[in-house]
Amino acid sequence: MDSGSAAAAVASWAALLADHTRATVCLALFDGRAWTLGELARHARVAVSTLSQHADRLVAAGLLVQHRQGRHRYLQLADAHTASLIEAVAAAAGHHPAPARSLSGVHRDRALAHARTCYDHLAGTVAVAVAEAMTHQGLLTWRHGLALTTDGLTWLEDLGIALPDTGDSRRPVLRACLDFTVRRPHLAGTVGAALCRHAFTAGWITRIGTSRAVTFTTTGRQAMARHLGIDEQTLRQPGTV
Repeated sequence: MDSGSAAAAVASWAALLADHTRATVCLALFDGRAWTLGELARHARVAVSTLSQHADRLVAAGLLVQHRQGRHRYLQLADAHTASLIEAVAAAAGHHPAPARSLSGVHRDRALAHARTCYDHLAGTVAVAVAEAMTHQGLLTWRHGLALTTDGLTWLEDLGIALPDTGDSRRPVLRACLDFTVRRPHLAGTVGAALCRHAFTAGWITRIGTSRAVTFTTTGRQAMARHLGIDEQTLRQPGTV
């Protein structure tokens, strides 16, 4: 691709996210789940017909994929690579959530900042604590870029976490993702996704309502304390004892 074609492609891609409604849709889908047009329209506070037009553009550009089931149309981010690109844009933009205007809004923002899903991996204060604990225990090394150590691979195997064969996938095994609420890195890539998936499967975390926020269960807090030495109070939702 010559420089002119590349510039046109970048400009076209950036224009898609330059629209507030389309950006809102993409960020909402960071919970990794499929949303209906109606759910996304309500979230973006636009008419379903308007949302449908925006969705068509995002699907055509390859940022979203759609699935039809009966009369419902479900939308998801296309893949982890797309999610990581949008995530990087959000972090570079210095995202700052608007101040909450109600007590419920304050609680929601605190829960999201504490622990949440970011597409298919964990983010927030707790996710940063996990990355730091794994580094402290020698499971990760940052010497020549972020990577698992031999001890880290053994630790995952002992937990029963098998990393998928990435083959020719564009997705890295491990990637440091700058957390926009803490401004320190949490873990993404196939390792971050595998840890998040295991946390759900093992009952260490559960979702809070329908939001991206998650909370650590008693089992999860005990597991994190046992396997990574993270203080259980660090894992508790703010305002709980």
